[in-house]
Amino acid sequence: MKQVLSATPLVSRRSLLKGAAAAGAGLIIGFHLPERGFAQQSSGPRSLAPNAFLRVTPDNRVTVISKHLEHGVGIHTGLATVIAEELDADWSQMAVEPAPADVELYKNLAFGIQDTGGSNSMSNAYQQYRRAGATARALLVAAAAARWNVDPADVSIVRGTLRHEASERRATFGELADEAASFDVPGEVTLKDPAHFRLIGSDDGIIRRLDSPSKINGTATYGIDMSLPDMLVAVVARPRLFGATVESLDDSAARQVPGVAEVVPIPTGVAVLANSFWAALRGREALRVEWDETDAERRGTPELLAEHQRLLDEPGLVARRDGDVEVALARAAKTVTADYSFPILAHAPLEPVSCLARLTDEGCEIWTGDTTLTPLQMKAAETLGLRPDQITIHSVFAGGHFGRRKETALEAVEIVKAIGGRAPVKLQWTREDEMRNGLYRPMYLHRATAGLDEEGNVIAWHHRIVGQSLLGQSPEFAHFLVDGVDLTSVAGVATTSYNIPNILVETHNVDLGLPVSTYRGNNHMAYAMETFLDEVAHAAGRDPYELRRRLLSHDVREKQIDVLAIPEPMKAHIFAEHPRDLRVLQLAAERGGWGEPLAAGRGRGIAVAYAYSTPIAQVAEVTMTDDGFKVDRVVCAIDCGVAVNPDVIRAQMEGGIAYGLSSVMRSELTLSGGAIDQSNFHDFQVLRIDEMPEVEVHIVASDAAPTGAGEPGVVPVGAAVANAVFAATGRTFHELPFSRN
Repeated sequence: MKQVLSATPLVSRRSLLKGAAAAGAGLIIGFHLPERGFAQQSSGPRSLAPNAFLRVTPDNRVTVISKHLEHGVGIHTGLATVIAEELDADWSQMAVEPAPADVELYKNLAFGIQDTGGSNSMSNAYQQYRRAGATARALLVAAAAARWNVDPADVSIVRGTLRHEASERRATFGELADEAASFDVPGEVTLKDPAHFRLIGSDDGIIRRLDSPSKINGTATYGIDMSLPDMLVAVVARPRLFGATVESLDDSAARQVPGVAEVVPIPTGVAVLANSFWAALRGREALRVEWDETDAERRGTPELLAEHQRLLDEPGLVARRDGDVEVALARAAKTVTADYSFPILAHAPLEPVSCLARLTDEGCEIWTGDTTLTPLQMKAAETLGLRPDQITIHSVFAGGHFGRRKETALEAVEIVKAIGGRAPVKLQWTREDEMRNGLYRPMYLHRATAGLDEEGNVIAWHHRIVGQSLLGQSPEFAHFLVDGVDLTSVAGVATTSYNIPNILVETHNVDLGLPVSTYRGNNHMAYAMETFLDEVAHAAGRDPYELRRRLLSHDVREKQIDVLAIPEPMKAHIFAEHPRDLRVLQLAAERGGWGEPLAAGRGRGIAVAYAYSTPIAQVAEVTMTDDGFKVDRVVCAIDCGVAVNPDVIRAQMEGGIAYGLSSVMRSELTLSGGAIDQSNFHDFQVLRIDEMPEVEVHIVASDAAPTGAGEPGVVPVGAAVANAVFAATGRTFHELPFSRN
């Protein structure tokens, strides 16, 4: 048995880099880079690796090192596009590999850790990868000029070929990689004028997703596909109640199951290891475990609703206060009030989560589709008594991530530790594990009250939100709490840019034993805000689109906000003019046929949101049926700055709309006595293919810096559909999912 806790120290990858400061300071902001890059030193030809983000090899391949995980959003293709553009590479040359765990080189600039999330991958990597490509280009041009004894200004690159037109000389990147690796990395480089972009923004079929071929032919490797020689497969028996622990264990029957090799307790339950998944599953079924439920969450959905409702009637933490809402409501000619109820939701990724871990004499290797590499590396090192640099993380494709794979990886580490590292361990969750033991979007309750003056102008908005804090349960993000206010509970309401003179937004953080995780941005906030706004428009006798235009058409730079308990980066949008918000609202209305007549029994609704620094608006059309309604069409307008890959952005909006429709139409989790009732897709319903509406996506042309384009599509669609039904029938949905009404 290997004594891994006294492992031989590893040599840090960073300790091999030399002269970091001088060459790196002006090249890649926030990263330490060596004097001559990451060039491979060997007896043969060297690769050109001028920085942490790309490598040019003698075989003429340009490999992009992606600091962001590919879990379906197309970021590998996006980052490759950025580098290929500045390098003037041919798309056929491009390849991508995931970056190793190295927070100094590959941190997310918004989070300070190595992490993919928050729909900010392109926004925080765009300039870095442009400079990486421009740097490699400068080195290759310098090498060509030296070889041909010409002025570098006379060397051009056309689709991956260096050219000197006067002498008709040509060379490929691969032919020059060795020579280019000998040049000092320049401290400053000139980026390409966007007017000359050939690949960024291309929508003519030049760019095809780099991950699609392997995903189509089945050769792509996901976590669930991983295998090593002599590997054991593990499943974990977990308690039915959150917070319960093992009281007693009888594993005698489980050990008799053919193929079962080990049964070991771990902090989250009892792991059964076998030579196959099915053997491990049968072994788990044979376990006899008594659970200590003394400290477990025992409340069911009715009790939780009652607790949320109690808090909804009480003043909460102030997230935003403008003016005096109480006075404004008291003098209002008309008031409108509505309560909204949002259920607990599972993330339900396409690929049930899994992780492979192996202990060696040098440390621990982990194969995972987790996006939070730094927290995983740190926690795994702590668990094993190792240094962080002794934890090697191999990133593989993830079939959906949703911020909840780190816990699985840490379970795998606990299991391989418990068996002393005698074999690699692949931990596999089932769909039932996902539903009943995962991380969830919490239950939320909202109450909104608006006051109107005699002319129908909105003069007051009071909004109270009750729900479990997400950031408070995440040590790596808890510092984003401001005076106890969790941005993930109030974004979209406390951050609204609607011109309402008196606003009060309050929140309660519910004490609940449910493990929770982020869920596609300000989805429930946008639903409550935007559907309530249609009710307000109806009460005021205003057109919903025109009311939104009026509320956004203003300059709030002089606006006095007494309390604004949100992180600084979110405040800028509130105090700015909002042409981008108006532009997407107007574009969605125009392309969605706003104001055009519809047949009887049909309705059209609109909603606008600002999510992940991106304004997005959607118009939905519905047809009423005998058993409810059908969503016929969704028109989406988005302004995400520079659209690096328009086709990828359209795909993300389409997928987000499908995901968002699932969450509002019929998906919900309920609890009985603290235990999740649902177990699989037969009772946790999602959108079916025949229910998918026609979707049109319109991307606003922009030369602004890229903003989020992964998750925003989810945010406004529920409100747009609900507003369409309201327009057709006068019926509102205050309790989600729609199927409960």
